[in-house]
Order: sequence, then C-alpha cells, then structure tokens
Amino acid sequence: MAYSIDLSGRVALVTGASSGLGMQFAKTLSRAGAAVVLASRRVEKLKSLRAEIEAEGGDAHVVVLDVTDLDSIKSAVAHAETEVGSIDILVNNSGVSTMQRVQDISEEDFDFIFDTNVKGSFFVAQEVGKRMLARAKGAAPGSYTGGRIINIASVGGLKALPQIGAYCMSKAAVVQMTKVLAVEWGRFGINVNAICPGYIDTEINHHHWETEQGQKLVNMFPRKRVGQVQDLDALLVMLASAESNFINGAIMTADDGFSL
Repeated sequence: MAYSIDLSGRVALVTGASSGLGMQFAKTLSRAGAAVVLASRRVEKLKSLRAEIEAEGGDAHVVVLDVTDLDSIKSAVAHAETEVGSIDILVNNSGVSTMQRVQDISEEDFDFIFDTNVKGSFFVAQEVGKRMLARAKGAAPGSYTGGRIINIASVGGLKALPQIGAYCMSKAAVVQMTKVLAVEWGRFGINVNAICPGYIDTEINHHHWETEQGQKLVNMFPRKRVGQVQDLDALLVMLASAESNFINGAIMTADDGFSL
C-alpha cells in the first residue's frame, strides 16, 4: 500500500509566494490538497500563480502583504481568514539579503534585512498564532484546533558564511524564534518548526551558478551540486501535516550536507 499525506480541508498561508521557494511551497501544498493563500507585495505575480494552481484543479487565493508593515500583516491575515477560513498552516517564507563584507554593512542594509527576516517573520507568526491560540482555547470558531507554523530559516542561520553576515545573523534569530514559539505554543497543539535550506537554484540566483564565482562555490559543496526547489517538497508537506504531531521545535536542515 502506498503511503500518502493528505492536506485536504486545511488552509495554508504562504508568505513571499510570488517567486522562488515561496512559489514552489504554494504549489506543493496545493497538490497535497490544501487551499493556499498566496501572500506578497507583487500582486500580479500572485495572480499568475493562482491561475496556474487553479488550472491544476487547486484552490488558491491572493492577499497583499508587506511583512515590514504591521497593519499590512493584520489586514492580510484577517482578509485570508474571512475569504478562505481559519489558517491551519503558515509557511513563514518572506526573506531578503544583501551581499557585502561585514565592515561594509550600513545601517540601511542591516535594517532592510532584519525588518523582513526577523521582525516581519515574528509578527506574521504572532498574528497567525494568536488566532490559532484562540481556536485552541475555544475562544474562536474553527473546525481544526492547533496548527502548523513552518519558518523558513537557512543554513546561514547555522553556519557562518562570508559576505552575507547580516543575513546569517537574521536567520539565526529565526532559528531561535522557532524554538521559543514551539516552547510557548506547543501545549496548545501548535507545532512550530524551521527548515534550513542550503543553496537552492531559483530564478533569482540561477545565473550565478554559471559564473566563475558560482562554480567555485559549487565545488565547495559536499556533492558539488545546487539544490532544486522541489528538493524541499517532502519535508514541507510532512511538517504541514497531522503526521508531524510529535515534531515541535525542530530545526531541520536540507542542505545536501553542506553544514556538516
């Protein structure tokens, strides 16, 4: 008998869904049966993704979200729950980076990264988490109590990498945030875990792997290859499912052994 995970009846909110990993995460959760809420600032990209998901028979919805704006976070989550229903799964994916040596990081660079990767991720998790808590305590309606929050950290949160120091620091904060939320919310059936991807080939960095510098980096990897967006599919679906009931506060690397 084949083993399968079915997310039918669940609602998943994916931040940063307009490109890269976020786009893949949304498609993957939809294919597993979840209704997906696509959140980002780039609405036209989200509409194209919604059309693609719907063409496959999935259920997708679009909300505008700027994770650096607390009012935008509250509005997007409220809109999502009004239109689709209570959020059962959050994929906290929005993230940015810059590339420079630490001595060259400006205050503007630092704030740009931390406002999105740390502050934004926290307040998105908080807004969704408060609603999950209310349902778990019987203070709000919902067919499903508890929830799944999946924070997208990075191998950079576990391993110091040159030229992306501020990004590494921000993702280390996401790792610790995951543990704190797991400790406080776990008893309410809300499982909070983090995925730490290694280097993944996306449309944003695809050209880099063909350059001399990119090839030097690839040759440093244990198996001298770059990950593909679909390499995270199975881990994502497992953490989003009821089958991950005993997994809480886990920091799960998916980096082909790079951080070893």
